[in-house]
Amino acid sequence: MKLTDSTKQFILHWGEMGTRWGVNRTVAQVHALLYLSPESLTAEDIAETLSVARSNVSTSLKELQNWNLVQVDSRIGDRRDFFQTSSDVWALFLTVVEQRVEREIVPTLTMLRRCAIEAQSERPAQPAVAARITAMQAFLEELHSWYSQIKTLPPASLRSLIRVGGGITRILPKVHRRRLD
Repeated sequence: MKLTDSTKQFILHWGEMGTRWGVNRTVAQVHALLYLSPESLTAEDIAETLSVARSNVSTSLKELQNWNLVQVDSRIGDRRDFFQTSSDVWALFLTVVEQRVEREIVPTLTMLRRCAIEAQSERPAQPAVAARITAMQAFLEELHSWYSQIKTLPPASLRSLIRVGGGITRILPKVHRRRLD
């Protein structure tokens, strides 16, 4: 794939954003290249296009496969693997959110449930600490419940929900717009 100025900018920025999201820069750049590519690419194609070591590309592709963001396909008569990602931004977004929930929210909820029980029975009692742990648990439980409900919606419904959500702020009283209690 020949990189134009806009594709270079997109890939470089996606790599930079990846580092801010806790993702290795090369992993994010490989994903960006696959997203922009109209056809599947081999690891060699990716390494050459991005001027990255083949071993780094291989590691990045494995990471992207672990996140369910990259699919592999084979071709008759060709021993190489060909890699692609979805071009549907909603599918990519939902995959990332699902992976983040499973890797970060679910384990955190497990820990918070355990800590909330322990904090309530500890001696000496620290009611303020127990209350804050319980508040964090309740918040994440509510967030997880909301996620569980919306993750099954088709992308068109999600788009509508987001549009409606953006409009709701206009009908809320001004005092509720500034601070949610």
